[in-house]
Amino acid sequence: MMNDEIQEQYADELEAFHIWMKDAGYTGHTVKSYTGDVVEFLISIQGKPLEQVKKLHVLSYLSRARERGVSDATRNRKHAAVNCFYKSLIELEILTNNPAAGIKKSKTEKNRAPVFLDEGGLTRFLASVDGKYRTRNLAVFLLMGYMGLRVGEVHALNCKDYNPERRTLDVFGKGRKWRSIPVPETVAEVLTLALQERLKPWRGEKEEALFISQKGKRLSIRSIQLISTETFQRFQQEAPAHERQSYSSHKLRHSFATMMLRRGADLRTVQELLGHASIQTTTVYTHVTSREKEEAMALLEVQLPAVK
Repeated sequence: MMNDEIQEQYADELEAFHIWMKDAGYTGHTVKSYTGDVVEFLISIQGKPLEQVKKLHVLSYLSRARERGVSDATRNRKHAAVNCFYKSLIELEILTNNPAAGIKKSKTEKNRAPVFLDEGGLTRFLASVDGKYRTRNLAVFLLMGYMGLRVGEVHALNCKDYNPERRTLDVFGKGRKWRSIPVPETVAEVLTLALQERLKPWRGEKEEALFISQKGKRLSIRSIQLISTETFQRFQQEAPAHERQSYSSHKLRHSFATMMLRRGADLRTVQELLGHASIQTTTVYTHVTSREKEEAMALLEVQLPAVK
């Protein structure tokens, strides 16, 4: 079935899902991703009534996605989308059964060390920020690289969330939870300057967003990602092709977490700063480099018994 036909056949259910997601506080990015996944799932069941869908149909959809080459993380997101879709319809008393419930997640590479920039690399990256909106973009990257914010959290920031007197930033993160983060002095200086520049051309506008586009609207997640990609390209343009890393805006958050732990910050404190629900998520950043392993091993004095 075609996309338009699906949108028409399941219009009421999709509208209910949208209402449920917005009421639950899902970000616009998540709403868009989940809607796309659910429409894809609905196409796969070929017009079958939702109450007749079985667990086998959901597994078949997820299996076909894997066959197309999607990652474990993407497969799990598609599963989460379908699960939330049915969960919303049950809570809104439209359906009574969730065929996506109880399906196991794919195992992702949890033990793989995240890609990150060391402090020197982070400084060089920030030096690559340029252009008309340099101050704004620099503030965005400082919030991710030196305060650990997610891209979606930066996108959602409003002017009122920053308190320059107390030097704190209130962040609305995953799970609809707020956390207050102290702002380092240098970051505060750039953030204050970015706020001043942001207000000059748009004093008559009602936009509350801390970071805005050239049209005076909230800077989108996609825009932040594109600005990040362009800056990382400039950052690595002198490096040989085989040495270039697959950096992204989220890698700045990885850099912050790694830097904090290497400087001796308590794991629980880093968990709070990152807004992780579980400390197990934070432990992935406790990896160490090969150089640090070598230095640690060099502390040992291996003593062999005398040869008789």
